[in-house]
Amino acid sequence: MTSSVLTSPPGGMRTFIHVLVNTAVANLTTNFLWFAVVFWVYLETRSILATGVLGGVYMILIAACSMWFGSLVDRLRKQRVMLISASLSLIAFVTGCVIFFVVPSGELLRLDRPWFWLFTLVVLAGCVVEVLRNLALATTVTLLVPVERHANANGLVGTVQGLAFIATSVFSGLSVGFLGMGGTIIIATVVVGLPIFHLLSLRIPEPEIVHDPNRSAVDFRGGMAALVAVPGLVALVIFSTLNNLSGGVFMALLDPYGLELFPVEVWGIVFGVASTGFIVGGVVVAKWGLGKNPVRTMLVLAGLLGVLGMVFTVRDWPWLFITGIWLFMAIMPAVEAAEQTVIQRVVPFDKQGRVFGLAMTFEAAAAPITSLLIAPIAEFWIVPYMRTSAGTARWGWLLGEGESRGIALIFVWAGAALVLIAAGAFLTKSYRSLSRSYAGADSREAPATSSPPATPQH
Repeated sequence: MTSSVLTSPPGGMRTFIHVLVNTAVANLTTNFLWFAVVFWVYLETRSILATGVLGGVYMILIAACSMWFGSLVDRLRKQRVMLISASLSLIAFVTGCVIFFVVPSGELLRLDRPWFWLFTLVVLAGCVVEVLRNLALATTVTLLVPVERHANANGLVGTVQGLAFIATSVFSGLSVGFLGMGGTIIIATVVVGLPIFHLLSLRIPEPEIVHDPNRSAVDFRGGMAALVAVPGLVALVIFSTLNNLSGGVFMALLDPYGLELFPVEVWGIVFGVASTGFIVGGVVVAKWGLGKNPVRTMLVLAGLLGVLGMVFTVRDWPWLFITGIWLFMAIMPAVEAAEQTVIQRVVPFDKQGRVFGLAMTFEAAAAPITSLLIAPIAEFWIVPYMRTSAGTARWGWLLGEGESRGIALIFVWAGAALVLIAAGAFLTKSYRSLSRSYAGADSREAPATSSPPATPQH
């Protein structure tokens, strides 16, 4: 197996921190606007279906674009990839601004009119293209950070993303509540352009990229070949895909549940406070890593996520909901970092973009399946059923009474499914094979020709 390890350049960790912070600012801005759009749509329409469809379309776009994005990461220098992503987000947000202020609000908020879908899709496109930067960021861990520090670097990614996530949720709710959608989209459009100037001042050393004339623009075959070359790696992607099936349930229903418990301004702050768990989880991984076997760590924690999903809404208690979200966020950085650490260790650097893109394609495709299915089922069947005397009599012993007991019932079943998936994965041959592949991966430094040059090419 070809080694995926590069000799990290002098000052590589410092450069990585710059790239990480730059990406965090961009992520904060795109997520800020995306959260705000979801809040705004639900508050104006009170439609679970509308927010579920938006969440599903968001993940469908990620699934559709991730393989192409991964191929671009392997074909171009990472700094150029990040500049392309930042520029496209800026163009999309400017276009969204024009649509928002030109189209009358009465027309813009009608779900049966094209303006609503045009506006949300343009904003979505600006947010989705940020995935291109995140794929490039994952490969810069291999490029700039010593191999023994990969898990810790991935933990730092989780910490910084947690900080951005908190600020996003808090500021999105406050911005929609006090400034409205107009002020919110102006802020996002201005701030999204700032990382471009910082990127232009950076120098990211990188080996010369060897261009393969036979490689297609969307190199699915190359990504799949690299994936199947490592025993058990396909199973890791399949597990993450199944995990995202449960994640689609939370994506569709978490905001409607929270907005039933709290006003939008308060919900943004509550979600931000609960999301401090993301920082704690990321700091833990950055400090102590993921243990000798990140695959085992990921499966154990995924099972715990399922247990949390089963209990954090069993009663209509705000403190229970907030605690559950906090614990959920504290565990997520380790789950995400485990998958990234394994891929960075066992896949050659020049193929990592395609493997990360292929993994994201499958994983992102799972969430909209459940999101698009669950949203209409919740709105037209389960939520109304749980408001009847028959639903209360059947499930009241478990879920009590309240406005959101239908959503809580869905969370319980989604959590139970995740527990079974994680437990079953431990029993598979693929789990044992991938654990051996990770433990036996060649950790020797690559030849000197693989060392990054001092000056990158653009």
